[in-house]
Amino acid sequence: MPDGAVVIPCLEPGQLTAKRKSCIHEPQAQVIPTRDGIPWLGFVVYPDFRRLKRRNAVKFSRRLRRNLDLYEAGGISYAELDASVSGWINHVRYADTWGLRSHLFSQNPMPPTPPPTSRSTIRQQPIYENDILLKQ
Repeated sequence: MPDGAVVIPCLEPGQLTAKRKSCIHEPQAQVIPTRDGIPWLGFVVYPDFRRLKRRNAVKFSRRLRRNLDLYEAGGISYAELDASVSGWINHVRYADTWGLRSHLFSQNPMPPTPPPTSRSTIRQQPIYENDILLKQ
């Protein structure tokens, strides 16, 4: 067996594993060298690093552009825009994506954070006891 190969247990096609109640499919259950990278959860995992799959970056760049346009048109709030971007960044930070992120956000800069809206002051209700106003 070549050095650095991943061994996947061989079962007959369609045979269920006892613990997981799942099927092993032949095309996906191949022995491949890890130096070629193993696709997993939107990443391609190599022995020394992880890369983001290209389609993930392409889809996000399109979604970012669409969300920026919606924000500028008033279609979504800044909080929705920020949640979308933060969620994606939190996912891709597990790969070597510093250059990708800096490139994407240089091409599509985020708008400045809007000033916080003043919270409405809670008006205290007068305290009554037996229909008599107590001093506050």
